[in-house]
Amino acid sequence: MRTTLAIFAVGAVASASAFAPGPALGGVMTARKATAVGPVMADQVKCGINGFGRIGRLVARIMVKDPECKLIHVNAGSATPDYMAYQFKYDSIHGRFDGSVVVDGDDLILDGQRVITTRARDPKDIGWGKTGVEYLCESTGVFLTEEKAQAHIDGGAKKVIFSAPAKDDALTVVMGVNADEYKGQTDFVSCASCTTNGLAPLVKCINDKFVIEEGLMTTIHAMTATQAVVDSSSRKDWRGGRAASGNIIPSSTGAAKAVAKVIPAIKGKLTGMAFRVPTIDVSVVDLVVRIKNGASYEEICAEVKRRSEGDMKGFLGYCDEPLVSTDFESWPVSSTFDAEAGISLNPNFVKLVAWYDNEWGYSCRVKDLMVHMAKIDAAVKKA
Repeated sequence: MRTTLAIFAVGAVASASAFAPGPALGGVMTARKATAVGPVMADQVKCGINGFGRIGRLVARIMVKDPECKLIHVNAGSATPDYMAYQFKYDSIHGRFDGSVVVDGDDLILDGQRVITTRARDPKDIGWGKTGVEYLCESTGVFLTEEKAQAHIDGGAKKVIFSAPAKDDALTVVMGVNADEYKGQTDFVSCASCTTNGLAPLVKCINDKFVIEEGLMTTIHAMTATQAVVDSSSRKDWRGGRAASGNIIPSSTGAAKAVAKVIPAIKGKLTGMAFRVPTIDVSVVDLVVRIKNGASYEEICAEVKRRSEGDMKGFLGYCDEPLVSTDFESWPVSSTFDAEAGISLNPNFVKLVAWYDNEWGYSCRVKDLMVHMAKIDAAVKKA
């Protein structure tokens, strides 16, 4: 007998017993097909998600609301369908999902679209090919090399997009910066990190016009699930083992160096560090650079504003209001320049500040990258 549980847009939830853990489900999928209610675009991208953590859940929310995407299948490790529905529906930062959420047996029906769920640990047991997934968001943090992710391709997926930096030399694409480097030539693409996405658009804008000679980046980064709530243990990073909820913690980050993967011209010119701070979401980049082509701070602001309204719109933003971090929660732009926060020492030495929602903004780019790849692949196929 199939159990149906509805969680309505107004936030009414079935009794607590409806969310009691059920038996673990998973293994090789039978050929269940995802269905949608209402018109379906002929060119919808057939998407799947492996991993239902912070990024996986937000990518799912974004896909369900995007007419270019058709979310077909989510593999969630051990989470049962009723718990997945609860996690999807409610979020401490991004609020309640604006739509209907229904549990129907092993499936979720999200805003009328049926989404298959599984609980398999081994990619070969997930069954992407049987359910029709072509473009897969790999968000477990486990399969981040081409060798490891090949199992997803062997299981029927067409392309795998890492929602994290690759741990090998897989192609890295930051939307708005080097999207043109994807020409259909690979089955594996990394969307880099949230901080690289928060930094690279600004670096591109400044380097294109003023030429960066050298620079240092600091990200003041919201705490994440990798940190400890209270003092714990970390032999690798002693400071990283301290309570995220009550400390400002200096940390390393490869985000600045990783920008060179998408903007080769700044290789060896940029590095950086992080401060983890006790806020739940939204981070900010502090970029100090020496530029070759001297300019006043006002001229730099004008150039960022121009690009934010032109070819980099949606990836690079511009703000001249006195805003704070919570004002950027659930903000979809990759990197929003704060004109009021930066300073200039002289025409060749400047500090620039840009905000980014390290959860929502990044998840938007993961979805954008998947759609972009599908469009390129379709064009290549027609050629």
